[in-house]
Amino acid sequence: MKKLIRFILPKNVNFYQMLFEQTQITTEGIKALLEYMITGDRTYAEKLREVEGTADLKRRVLLDELDKTFITPFEREDIYMLSRAIDDIIDYGDTTAEEMELFTLKPNDELVKMVEVILDMTKAICLAVEYLENNRNISNEHALKAKALENRAEKLYRDSLVELFKNDDIKYIFKMREIYRHLSNCADKGDLAADVIGHIIIKMN
Repeated sequence: MKKLIRFILPKNVNFYQMLFEQTQITTEGIKALLEYMITGDRTYAEKLREVEGTADLKRRVLLDELDKTFITPFEREDIYMLSRAIDDIIDYGDTTAEEMELFTLKPNDELVKMVEVILDMTKAICLAVEYLENNRNISNEHALKAKALENRAEKLYRDSLVELFKNDDIKYIFKMREIYRHLSNCADKGDLAADVIGHIIIKMN
């Protein structure tokens, strides 16, 4: 009976805050990725790996609470999708740094530019989530900004490929193309997060 009561009665879980904390952690991770691209210091790659582990833990806690909570502030599927998209951003950031180490690649100016835009995009998503509960207009503005930054990241990705294929080292081309692709996928997940936020706002208005 006690289990049934706990299931029926609404639990005071602030999913807005949990999602915001998840985006904060993701932003911290992408900041570490940018420092790695600027300096080439693997200490930042190790920091990114640690932050990614924290992000995974935060997501597991959110999903556990989602599974146990009967009433949610908006559709549980949207909470799940937004959390997953945010998590995918830092996952792709982490695999980018990891594969650069595996392929013994050094950062270049193109990578710095792409990650700078991805960091700005992630910050915009963080703000969109922060304002989602109490000011949906501002939230939507930041979500739209994130989508615009994703478009910019994709342009940088294509431009970087053009420059890359001017290189005569075929092995280097294939290796670096994978790194660029990881960052492109990272930006795509930011775009997905912004889309989910937009859909949430439409449903709640």
